[in-house]
Amino acid sequence: MKTTYLASVAAIALSAGMAHAEAHLVFAPGEGDFSWDAYEEYAANAPDLSGQSVTIFGPWLAPEDDIFRSAVAYFEDATGAEVTYTGSDGFEQQIVIDAEAGSPPNIAVFPQPGLAANLAAQGLLTPLGEDMASWVAENYAAGDSWVDLGTYADAEGNDQFYGFFYNVNVKSLVWYVPENFEDAGYEVPETMEDLIALSEQIVEDGETPWCIGLGSGAATGWPATDWVEDIMLRTQSPEDYDAWVTNDLAFNDPKVVEAIETFGMFAKNDDWVSGGAAAVGSTDFRDSPTGLFSSPPQCYMHRQASFATAFFPEDVVPGEDADFFYFPSFAEKDLGNPVLGGGTLMAITDPNDATMAFMEFLQQPIAHEVMMAQTGFLTPHTGVNLDAYATPVLRGQGEILLDATTFRFDGSDLMPGAIGAGSFWTGMVDFVGGDSAEDVATSIQESWDAIK
Repeated sequence: MKTTYLASVAAIALSAGMAHAEAHLVFAPGEGDFSWDAYEEYAANAPDLSGQSVTIFGPWLAPEDDIFRSAVAYFEDATGAEVTYTGSDGFEQQIVIDAEAGSPPNIAVFPQPGLAANLAAQGLLTPLGEDMASWVAENYAAGDSWVDLGTYADAEGNDQFYGFFYNVNVKSLVWYVPENFEDAGYEVPETMEDLIALSEQIVEDGETPWCIGLGSGAATGWPATDWVEDIMLRTQSPEDYDAWVTNDLAFNDPKVVEAIETFGMFAKNDDWVSGGAAAVGSTDFRDSPTGLFSSPPQCYMHRQASFATAFFPEDVVPGEDADFFYFPSFAEKDLGNPVLGGGTLMAITDPNDATMAFMEFLQQPIAHEVMMAQTGFLTPHTGVNLDAYATPVLRGQGEILLDATTFRFDGSDLMPGAIGAGSFWTGMVDFVGGDSAEDVATSIQESWDAIK
């Protein structure tokens, strides 16, 4: 981590009961890879908010809560305002209770858009305005996607921009062992056509290209939904993806069936997957990456989100012994570089002058860079210094975000629970077990019809 001597000062200040902001300024001008000139210009023109306060409530707990406070401290330092962050593992229930009771925090940190949209429809959120939406569109990679994801209908049914995304994650990753690729003479594929050709080449060489596991206890099947979502974004338009998530595009539409069948090209091919197709449904997703590291390797590639590293062998160093590349798009489809992921968003639940000023502070690169340097924080902000990322792995994922032309949330997370965490999961298990894509898609659609 790029902490400075001020981190020690912070600890001493905390024990001595010194001012909150003073205790959390852990990076000093000239230290680390931060946009100090931009921050100093901001601070010189920041409003004087002395005596005013901002309360923020969200899901971040230790250590992320203190890391967030260290970023917030620069707003406090520049404006004189006092910011109080409170985290809770019961955030999603409590924020509804507080908002409906008329006692919300100034700002709420939502783990995903659905709950924010629900509160906006009840008139319990304050719009951020067109200027903020325009700023996001112009300064976030795939900016229109982030504006769309932060735009919800208000109590009158009119669309307004409410959500500023701050801290996102990336799922469109393929993990591999660089040494294995080098030994075999393989190159990282740049298109989906290249990825398919590489898989075929690995089979021709007598090896197995993929490790895939869908096992996850009661949640068995969910890894396949990520595959299908990524493929939908690479075979259909973003508008079709959005319509599929809301069921305006039927689950058994040929476009969706095509995506499921494309997943089957990888997962239902005995030659392409470690253990054969029969092992896919029963292999635990936590165990499936280990085949990358056996000698000889049981597979050469594993598609999984950034958290896959938690299941690597203890002696594997991500970024050295294992690396990743972007799950590529089809060149022939001309759909750009879509990225699948998730993220948290800030929304105003109780406005005041200091609250809006804080939301504007989040436009500053340093509000992101202080987080980038200390935790697994990723941002699509095009103005940040990529050298601020704590590790090469995080920087690489940040670069994928900056190259994105479209960003979409995990579709199953946005679907009704009975579908996204129910029939979609079980349907994918049935599919790898031998059912046809059309039969599985029709069964899922019937389960959706049953809850309408």
